Amino acid sequence: MPRRAIDGVLLLDKGVGLSSNAALQRARRLYRAEKAGHTGTLDPLASGLLPICFGEATKFAHMLLEGDKTYAATVRLGVTTTTGDAEGDPVDQRPVSVSRADIDAALDRFVGSIAQIPPRHAALKYRGRNYYEYAREGIDIPRVAREVIIHEIKLHRWTPPDVELGVRCGKGTYVRVLAEDLGTALGCGAHLAALRRLASGGFDVGDAMSLEALEALDDGARDARLLPVDTLLASLPRLDLEAGDAWCLERGQAIAVGDLPDADYRAYAAGRFVGVARANAGVLRPRRLRATGNAGDSPRLPVESLES
Repeated sequence: MPRRAIDGVLLLDKGVGLSSNAALQRARRLYRAEKAGHTGTLDPLASGLLPICFGEATKFAHMLLEGDKTYAATVRLGVTTTTGDAEGDPVDQRPVSVSRADIDAALDRFVGSIAQIPPRHAALKYRGRNYYEYAREGIDIPRVAREVIIHEIKLHRWTPPDVELGVRCGKGTYVRVLAEDLGTALGCGAHLAALRRLASGGFDVGDAMSLEALEALDDGARDARLLPVDTLLASLPRLDLEAGDAWCLERGQAIAVGDLPDADYRAYAAGRFVGVARANAGVLRPRRLRATGNAGDSPRLPVESLES
């Protein structure tokens, strides 16, 4: 079927057992979209919010990649696995003799800025290859600890051997590593048994829809589920430009803005979203712009597309 040049953001509720890329491709086929990308991988084990960006929205998807995320996680104490989650093979099993107070005390150690060693089965790169490729071949590679931020951890339920947690964290946090580290702190080992993403940036899974529900809609109702491109940038202050200034900005030109505070702005012209611009020392320069489709436009700034 012919592809469509469609722009917008779909809030998808990904199911368990489906990779993020597989979910992306199914959504892309449903919308017959020319270009699509997702905003932060969920493992097949995990379910929940997976925002999908179509067309021009892929240019601004980094805003969600950088944003905080909220999860509901189930950590199973007493068993460690090869992957740190329920998809791996068991490695070690120990008795679990801990109380709720012990768990609360251990969780306190992980709130704030902490160092995490990425898992062996990660999509990070080492010498041009993914970590998980080395892991599948049984090759150990150096994995350097990275600083991540855990804003909040709540213990919702303790039903031995399972610990149900609420976690709000910054970018780059591996919840399965958090599960493993919690097991180490408690002296019994652990792995991540289940994970659901509840929020990403300013979006909530309560507003998302499953692939099965989307497939049941007609084209018009399905298109109505798409959010405007600029919803990705709601955290940035709005700047409305005069037509002449917008014309210059869209052609890559800097414009004088007087005493406008230094910051990134989501820029508009006559209510139309133009893109992101940065003000510095009284000058506004384009950072990332929507394509206008005008043949005479100068080349755009580099674009970070996710999946194409």
